Amino acid sequence: MADRLFGTNGVRGVINQDMNVQLAMDLGKAIGTFMHGRVAIGNDSRTSADMIKSAVSCGLMAAGAEVIDLGLVPTPVVQFYVKQNDLAGGVMITASHNPPEFNGIKCVDSDGTEMPRSKEEEIERIYFGRAFRSNDWKSVGGLRRASGAVDAYLRSVTSLVDADAIRGAGLTAVLDCANGAGAVSAPRLLDDLNVRAVTLNADPQGTFPGHPSEPVEVHLQDLISLVKAAGADLGIAHDGDADRTIFVDDKGRYLYGDKSLAIVAEYMVRENGGGIVVTPVSSSMAVEDVVRRAGGEVVYTRVGAPIVARKMIEVGAVFGGEENGGLIFPRHQYCRDGAMTVAKVLEIIAREGPLSALVDRIPQYSQDKRKLACPDEKKEKVLAGLVEHYRDERVDTTDGVKICYDGGWTLVRPSGTEPLFRIYSEARTEAEAKERSEECEAVLAELVRC
Repeated sequence: MADRLFGTNGVRGVINQDMNVQLAMDLGKAIGTFMHGRVAIGNDSRTSADMIKSAVSCGLMAAGAEVIDLGLVPTPVVQFYVKQNDLAGGVMITASHNPPEFNGIKCVDSDGTEMPRSKEEEIERIYFGRAFRSNDWKSVGGLRRASGAVDAYLRSVTSLVDADAIRGAGLTAVLDCANGAGAVSAPRLLDDLNVRAVTLNADPQGTFPGHPSEPVEVHLQDLISLVKAAGADLGIAHDGDADRTIFVDDKGRYLYGDKSLAIVAEYMVRENGGGIVVTPVSSSMAVEDVVRRAGGEVVYTRVGAPIVARKMIEVGAVFGGEENGGLIFPRHQYCRDGAMTVAKVLEIIAREGPLSALVDRIPQYSQDKRKLACPDEKKEKVLAGLVEHYRDERVDTTDGVKICYDGGWTLVRPSGTEPLFRIYSEARTEAEAKERSEECEAVLAELVRC
């Protein structure tokens, strides 16, 4: 679609360039025209938050929406508030893990889930067609500020875990809030659960002075060092809007998101006496290994948290999530949920012992990731050629092309934003994963040249 605004996670851009006040206000009008009724709005800690939120709110009110401003809150708080209060929808002003010069506008559906693509397309149609509802002076919307959204959210989180076990375990955690929205919720959650918290970057600052807001290993060196120095039971890191959580174990090892996904998936299946776990085709085989070990089943989807969440609803899954630290707990809500992830991992540690021991029980795989340039107009033809080339292997076309081997796989996905393919391989050893990627990259390069 040529007239497209929404990417994988909302509309994002550099402030006063791609993301400006006029765009934000007009998009607010389109969202208000689509949603009707009462709409919650929240924001992360970025310096441009008030500017963009005000513009979106103006647009919403111009279209007749009643705006409820929740203030500085994590994304899952807005989602929880929408669901609990039967609102028409919600808007979160965030660019998540992007650099501080970016901001974004993310829509929340009336059930608290991330808005599906079909509804985003309808908002885009209204936006580009300038088909905004324009109310007369007596029926424009109003705005009120609501307090207590974080409190209600945290009460729900703690009610869904064994809080007594956590409170009695005498745990110490090092918490890194990345100067983001998690600073208003995560320290309070740990205090509630009687977890001694050593905090890093726990004051909201829109320039992210502590480190960039993406919780990758290179950005979390202070957290890793402090976990070791404090003898902590774990390290906890959120991204900018606190819908994702990454962990460091008690030995100071950074845990890639597939590790926490696998640990929680196995636990949730055992806790429920079986069940389905939903995860994208890009997730590690370790997840399926442990889910099967616990007597459960894995259902794979295309990459994207909203896709995972909707498949979970469809199949009645007990758990789901992605390898980036975005875990979804259906008893709480069908969206990535940073605080719920923290609480559940604390429960698992309190009941089952050190995080490092839990990690060591997860089957070990190695991954290799790379990119290959390809003009957008050739992508479809190249993928068809790839399927034909690997016709004698097990090929899954759920999202891109995934070639499955004994003990490994290679996944080729076209980027939705750049003229390139992403190549992921997983195998038992680093050398084998690299070899699989190199072999597939050579095939792809030849297909691109043709």
